[in-house]
Amino acid sequence: MIRIGSGLWKGRRLKLVHSPSVRPMQDKVKGALFNIIQDRLPGALCLDGFAGTGSVGLEALSRGAATVVFVDEFYPAIKVLRLNVAACGAEDQSVVLHREFNRAVIDLAKKKVAFDIVFLDPPYRLLEERNPLRVLRKRGVVRPGGLIVLRHYYKVRPETNDFPLDRRVSLGDDVLSFFVRAEEGKPAAGAGTPPREALPVAGKRGKGTSSRGKKRVLPASGDRRS
Repeated sequence: MIRIGSGLWKGRRLKLVHSPSVRPMQDKVKGALFNIIQDRLPGALCLDGFAGTGSVGLEALSRGAATVVFVDEFYPAIKVLRLNVAACGAEDQSVVLHREFNRAVIDLAKKKVAFDIVFLDPPYRLLEERNPLRVLRKRGVVRPGGLIVLRHYYKVRPETNDFPLDRRVSLGDDVLSFFVRAEEGKPAAGAGTPPREALPVAGKRGKGTSSRGKKRVLPASGDRRS
């Protein structure tokens, strides 16, 4: 059983995905993560990559994030994730994408979406084959000053060529690596804000909506929600 640890939905129970390929973040790891990033959460636009049950993104919403985009390509996880979003009443703050991670990032980049915080919790073996940080850098979906949190096995050393490593926290077999995009000419709040882009209405695999089926609007790069 997993629960929301703090905030608006503290104590809310979330459904599990009954598959060995989905590993919900343990409470001690999630608690350590959110204690570190709490000051960044109010009003943040977040990406929950490899979202599984959605427990990390829902924790972020419970603690004050404005919107979370959840991405997972495993359909049993997507079904449970949508149920968990609905159980928290978070449909209007959530976008659920049933997509492969790289493809989802590419599509979000085309819509000029840029995130304040990115959570990455990929299968352990994936990091031995692919580097999810690279597509984030190449597609520019992390704001200047934005944070990326990567959970990985302690024996795995993720590449640090794409974003500067800010800190690393070890918690048993799990490690949380924190990367921060450099502040490269960050515009003043509200300055030069491009038009907002709407994600397309769902109905087919790969489209993105809230769990109620409404079209969701995400802030484009440079447009911070509060």
